[in-house]
Amino acid sequence: MTAYERSDEISMEELWSLAETAGAEPVCTLLQSRDKPDPHSFLGGGKVQELKELIENEECDLAIFDNDLSPSQARVLEEALGVRVLDRTGLILDIFAQRAHTREGILQVELAQYRYLLPRLTGMWTHLKRQAGTSAPIGTRGPGETQLETDRRHIRRRIQKLAEELEQVRRVRGTQRKQREKNSMPVVALVGYTNAGKSTLLNTLTGDSIQTGDRLFDTLDTTTRKLSLEEAGQVLLSDTVGFIRKLPHELVDAFKATLEELTYADLLLHVIDISNPDWETQAQVVDDLIWRLGAAQTPCIRVYNKCDAYFGRLPGGEDEVCVSARTGEGTKTLLYAIGQKLGSDLARVQLVVPYDRSALVDRLRREANILELSYEDDGAHILAVVRPDLRARVTEFEVERHA
Repeated sequence: MTAYERSDEISMEELWSLAETAGAEPVCTLLQSRDKPDPHSFLGGGKVQELKELIENEECDLAIFDNDLSPSQARVLEEALGVRVLDRTGLILDIFAQRAHTREGILQVELAQYRYLLPRLTGMWTHLKRQAGTSAPIGTRGPGETQLETDRRHIRRRIQKLAEELEQVRRVRGTQRKQREKNSMPVVALVGYTNAGKSTLLNTLTGDSIQTGDRLFDTLDTTTRKLSLEEAGQVLLSDTVGFIRKLPHELVDAFKATLEELTYADLLLHVIDISNPDWETQAQVVDDLIWRLGAAQTPCIRVYNKCDAYFGRLPGGEDEVCVSARTGEGTKTLLYAIGQKLGSDLARVQLVVPYDRSALVDRLRREANILELSYEDDGAHILAVVRPDLRARVTEFEVERHA
């Protein structure tokens, strides 16, 4: 198919899981093999009738399609099937609306929903108007073009306002990013397919207790924690929203303020659920989206998670680490690999800082990885890992290291 990504048993299983995540109770699936979708009803006429019979037999009240439907296709299918019709984008937007908790997350989801809704308004009102004929009771007739235009203007204004608010979020992020760069704080971003175990890995690496669950899109709002590495000092570890195949472009556009952080990260950890039979396809989906977001040149370590549940031959190439975020297996190797990637321009220094330069000791606490610290008669004795710009400021206090 040209404008559509073909569905198969695996993507339908994923759709089933998405439906359950949204709170639905799926009962059956139906696949059709076609060279391209029917422009009028997406499915062929015979398949529409087959689906209608399935819906009646199972007493369903919702039909969810694994592909995006045009507004007219959705309207035709609703009339033919006699139930509500939802496409994959609408379903994912619904899940995101349930998962968003921070102000930023709520703004991003609302913007995506309005962008999705706007081109569908005409079909919605046409559908209502057709239902309410001349004999329809008072109050049920369609609102007509005046109401339609009013709603369009309202939604366009709301889209503009949301976009402006999110632009402010981007400016704030830019300020925070400059402060991080000033403080020489490297950023490591966790990316991966939804439910690959990114949040569990963040908890394991940092000792945090962020709530996790075995659900799609369990993490929506970005979480950032500090991580101390012997080779690289203090770094920021950020968990990001999970990717998924056929990720709605409305969501990618709306979440740009969050996802653009990937382009400024010093290192990506691409977390892959190797226990999933479809892990190679999932990894490719993430790689494609990383490229789409302009972060393809960012250094990356592929982290094969859930290795304790995988019984095949484990990968072991360059910039590849196998771990179990649940048990902690392999995490020391991963921490070492992160440190090696980030620490190539770092130096280990032995310092004696006089007591009248306590501000410098405070800065070292913030920006360096202090391995040893003791207070002697002549000042603070510090063994630390520092970045080049900070080393230039402490060179005069360096002393020869002793084994």
